[in-house]
Amino acid sequence: MYLYITIMATFTSSLPDDLLKALSQKAKELSVPKNTLIERALRIYLEQLNRAAYVRSYKQMAQDSDLQMLAEEGMADYMTQLENE
Repeated sequence: MYLYITIMATFTSSLPDDLLKALSQKAKELSVPKNTLIERALRIYLEQLNRAAYVRSYKQMAQDSDLQMLAEEGMADYMTQLENE
């Protein structure tokens, strides 16, 4: 059995009126507190940013001929190991 402890911090922020109204409406519609909706949306958005950074790093690596050669050598070794087993 695992025990997870979440430490919460309070912060104050401002939102444009139209966004705050949409947030309030959606929170009411879904029957969840506004802070829960903000937390979920922020987690999703941050995950998307991480994924985009990951994709960018792979695209940069694809243009690096040294890394490409290293990866190809690694794949050749891997294929040799598979053939030997």
